[in-house]
Amino acid sequence: MNTAQQRNETCEHLLATGEALCLQRGFTGMGLNELLSIAQVPKGSFYYYFRSKEAFGVALLERYFVQYIAQIEQQLSGDEVPAAQRILNHFATAEALFRQKGHIVGCLGVKLSAEVCDLSEPMRDALQRGAEGVMRAYARTLKQAQLQGANWHLSAEEMAQMLYVFWSGASLQSKISRDPQPLSLALKTFGQWLDQH
Repeated sequence: MNTAQQRNETCEHLLATGEALCLQRGFTGMGLNELLSIAQVPKGSFYYYFRSKEAFGVALLERYFVQYIAQIEQQLSGDEVPAAQRILNHFATAEALFRQKGHIVGCLGVKLSAEVCDLSEPMRDALQRGAEGVMRAYARTLKQAQLQGANWHLSAEEMAQMLYVFWSGASLQSKISRDPQPLSLALKTFGQWLDQH
């Protein structure tokens, strides 16, 4: 293994370990010494990749959203299912996972959004860029739905924003209550919104 590949693997290992810790404890609850101890990486190596814990947080969010958006795009791809149904299936999968596990699974955006927005402007920016990427993925599929006959009084971009905002709020409330009902209500509402021809 060459040095550059080893460095990339160390950086990825730090980020993957950090994501797991943040999902358990939040960003402020994740101590740097704890991260380095669990990852078995010396402090000097951490500062080789990240100038600060805040910079690590930005990289953590950017990595998360790249992976999350790729997952969404895969779920929304394909022409065998109508586009509006693909959107609904995407949200139904998340709601079913909550019912199965009893909590929001692996959603760093929900976990960190309220926590870091007032603490770190660069992390807030990373969250906003990630949200915009998710909404663009939704909007592309919603445009396909419109071409297939769906008729809303909103643009695809506006509908994508409504879906994202509504689902984010429902996710946060389900997280607080540990109850799938807010997600189920959001899913039912989306079904009504998207079933307009």
